[in-house]
Amino acid sequence: MQLLLIEDDPTMRATLERSLTRAGMRVQTCGDGAQALAVWQRLQPDAVLLDLNLPGLDGLEVLKRARAAGLATPVVILTARGTVGDRVLGLNLGADDYLPKPFDLDELEARLRALYRRQSAERSGRDESVQFGPLRYDRDEGPVYLDHRILELPLRELQLLRALMCKPGHALARERLFEIVFPGEAQVQPEAIEVVVYRLRKKLAGTGLTLMTLRGVGYLLKLDA
Repeated sequence: MQLLLIEDDPTMRATLERSLTRAGMRVQTCGDGAQALAVWQRLQPDAVLLDLNLPGLDGLEVLKRARAAGLATPVVILTARGTVGDRVLGLNLGADDYLPKPFDLDELEARLRALYRRQSAERSGRDESVQFGPLRYDRDEGPVYLDHRILELPLRELQLLRALMCKPGHALARERLFEIVFPGEAQVQPEAIEVVVYRLRKKLAGTGLTLMTLRGVGYLLKLDA
């Protein structure tokens, strides 16, 4: 994967470049917003990591101009500006994902690879995503999207939702979901899955989807009529 990292902090830039290079990526860096577009156009990378607080030109403006210029490269925004307004604005301007600082490097790598797989599938005409109503996620890794917005969920709720999305219109037994959400955790009581179901059900309110409990059968994700 060819990656363009646009980050003005020298320490952060060096750390990310070193870590992602070790992960097998080819990393080109840029520390100035005004120069970022020229580097982006010349390099034509597979993905872009974009900081918002840049000298010369703000990261959101860089993204806006890139999309206006027809640069469709997947973009992950990295920023210490963790407000909802910034996140929504970035996604509306064409960002594909968003990670507030500080973040986990393994999670960043996983999200980059998920974007790369999705882009490769689109280029080859294959669909490697799971879609159910307004929800979509890339197989194996990556966040769940509600329309084009990331649905922010804790890991256990995310695992539960992915499992249900893979079986649209079919109920999954409580025991099977427990194995998926709590793999190898023998010390956890089976009833713990009900807590995860309850929390996820609340977060799906208003999305057009309902997480149903079928007594004696299991749980079912369905589209509202």
